[in-house]
Amino acid sequence: MEPHSQKYKIRLGMFVAGGLALFVLTIFIIGKQKNLFNPVFKLTATFYNVSGLQVGNNIRFSGINVGTVDDIIIINDSTVRVDMLIRKEVHQFIKADSKVAIGSEGLIGDRLLVISQGSSDAKLAKEGQELASTEPVETDAIMASLKVTAGNVEIITQQLAEVMVKINSGRGTMGRLIQDTAIAENLNQTIVNLKTSSKGLDDNMKAVKHNVLLRGYFKKKAKVAEEMKTGLLDKKSEEE
Repeated sequence: MEPHSQKYKIRLGMFVAGGLALFVLTIFIIGKQKNLFNPVFKLTATFYNVSGLQVGNNIRFSGINVGTVDDIIIINDSTVRVDMLIRKEVHQFIKADSKVAIGSEGLIGDRLLVISQGSSDAKLAKEGQELASTEPVETDAIMASLKVTAGNVEIITQQLAEVMVKINSGRGTMGRLIQDTAIAENLNQTIVNLKTSSKGLDDNMKAVKHNVLLRGYFKKKAKVAEEMKTGLLDKKSEEE
């Protein structure tokens, strides 16, 4: 019985040791993610609405996770304070005029805080300092706006459909222009008449120019134009 009891104790000891090792490893991984073993400094920000932000959510700076949300406290009916724990090594990059906004991990992911880069000439943020915040845009507000836009698009589409039906059926000015062949013929005839009138006007002008009574007038006009042209050429030559 002793060998069997000895094997049982060895297996039990290995199981307990493995469980403790797994527990320690889990604590180490979670602690590393939550900055439990890293030197940190504290910052705060206040919001009107934290939009589902929870304790333990990540904090990002320049797209990198640099800390976690330490606490969320309701100050009054219009103010919620969020305490942040930031890794000490990142302190040199966060300025006093940096702003804090609430974002999300993708479209449907967990909420997180995003710290923006401040101005280059600003001082570094101090321990426990409250940074300015930007209120998040609620999903409900976005959906309501999209609903209004969709309604407007539906109305416009319906109106366009009604206009096209009227045009196809020959109603209205545009419909008559497209569907009524008589109007099209009248337009074609009007264009032909304009071309004919224009040609007749050109012929009349040529006839007037050859008229004995008006020939002198046109010659004088041409002479003045020629003299003006010659004067301009002479002036240009002198300038050169």
